[in-house]
Amino acid sequence: MTAPADRPAPPEISPGGAILMNGLRLRDEIVDGLRATIEAAGSPPVCLATVLVGDDGPSQRYVKMKHERAAKAGMISRHETLPATASQAQVEELVQGLADDPAVHGILVQLPLPGDLDEDPVLALVPAEKDVDGLTIASMGRLVRGLPGLVGCTPLGVMRLLERYGVATSGRRAVVIGRSTLVGLPLSLLLARKGTDATVTMAHSRTTDLLDVCRDADILVGAAGQAGIITAAHVKPGAAVIDVGVSRSAAGIAGDVLFDEVQAVAGAITPMPGGTGPMTVACLLENTLTAARLQGAFPA
Repeated sequence: MTAPADRPAPPEISPGGAILMNGLRLRDEIVDGLRATIEAAGSPPVCLATVLVGDDGPSQRYVKMKHERAAKAGMISRHETLPATASQAQVEELVQGLADDPAVHGILVQLPLPGDLDEDPVLALVPAEKDVDGLTIASMGRLVRGLPGLVGCTPLGVMRLLERYGVATSGRRAVVIGRSTLVGLPLSLLLARKGTDATVTMAHSRTTDLLDVCRDADILVGAAGQAGIITAAHVKPGAAVIDVGVSRSAAGIAGDVLFDEVQAVAGAITPMPGGTGPMTVACLLENTLTAARLQGAFPA
């Protein structure tokens, strides 16, 4: 028997009793919702453009997955490619063309760029209202100032998971391990901003009392990219634990959280894979629709 269409399906429970914050399930819910919104508005074109320089295999797979999900959301997608031998000027010319094209609502430059190409001047060409990756200085500045804008897909995905699974944030203590501009810094800002109201500690490689800091957290986020850095000893009983860090080895992909032991202590936990990764794609598409609205190309 399936849950009614207007009611979310009940959460899955891990063997240790923690709620599984299923990013695959929530991704599909978001994509279906985006498609319904676009169709209800008469299906005006909403266009995501990606730029891939070189032939890196993982990057090609990531971009392909993003376009497949865009199609499921009822969006148009454009994929622009350049060889790894492309010059800085060629990359910048391509991105500038997409920035100037009113039919393109969101621009994603797949990083890292190969060779000696400098990503900073490339990203600087992406207008804030088309910056669906939330990586430009303008987008980060808007986040810091609490102004409307586009925020990073992975940090936004973490927030959507907390919302979907009813994790309280107001007045709660959140610890984010990692201070990158891609995840740690923007996520800390999102958790602390008015309306979310968590008390946030940003931990990192120089944090000397990491164990004690983590055990004080109601919400614990691993975004360091250090496999198994979060053990059961780091987790306050009943805390929500979010695994964003990814480490790759010959044995496969590992997260920052030792899932098997932590799920016996946590109140809620993301799996790895299947947790925050799918949410990055879902929030890229959410950002694309938001971008179209910011540009007046889609009804508010």
